[in-house]
Amino acid sequence: MDNSDLPRAIRSTLRSSADAERGRGAQAYMKSDMPSLGVRVPEVRRIVKEAIKQFPPRSAEDLREAVLDLWRKAEVREERYAAIDLTGIRMVRDDPGMLPVYEEIIRTGAWWDLVDGVAHRLGTLLLKHPETMTPTLLQWSKDSDMWIRRASITAQLGSKAATDTSLLAAVIRPNMDDKEFFIRKAIGWALREYSKTDPGWVKAFAEENASRLSPLSAREALRLLSTP
Repeated sequence: MDNSDLPRAIRSTLRSSADAERGRGAQAYMKSDMPSLGVRVPEVRRIVKEAIKQFPPRSAEDLREAVLDLWRKAEVREERYAAIDLTGIRMVRDDPGMLPVYEEIIRTGAWWDLVDGVAHRLGTLLLKHPETMTPTLLQWSKDSDMWIRRASITAQLGSKAATDTSLLAAVIRPNMDDKEFFIRKAIGWALREYSKTDPGWVKAFAEENASRLSPLSAREALRLLSTP
């Protein structure tokens, strides 16, 4: 198999599934300069799965090349969604060698749908490689790039009882004074999700940092706790 077969097959099938009218609406909704084909996300995932069956990557390196080929040459947003879907293949799910790929996606994607699409992959790596990922996420939490900082905050979404609360608090604190909506929303989101597992910890954290948490972050963090 040529390394270009997989991305080529995905591109071809995506284009044959295009819905121009829906694509215009999707592009407007995402406020993106990059056009959309109008292919729904579940259909993108199906296309990726079928392409993988037809052209299975021979190694993690082949997979990384396919991801970056789709990502870097993307002309439509669905190609980027497909690239992100490819990163979920089992052979690279726990591979720390994917970290530079995720970082590139976050820095160059620079919008919530693309950044959030790979943030949970960081959480998976954290569970398997805490010795590498903990210092990385701490460093990212102070990065000049807002989207890198957002990813450091949302990386543990869905980790439930496996959440490293010391790390969660440590990546939130440098960002509490940030006025950017996407950072404030990320803080609230991360805390709200963890409140489903440990409401007492979230309540105590919110009270301890009440003077610094933005109203948006605090409201989101405590939303589930205020429900009778």
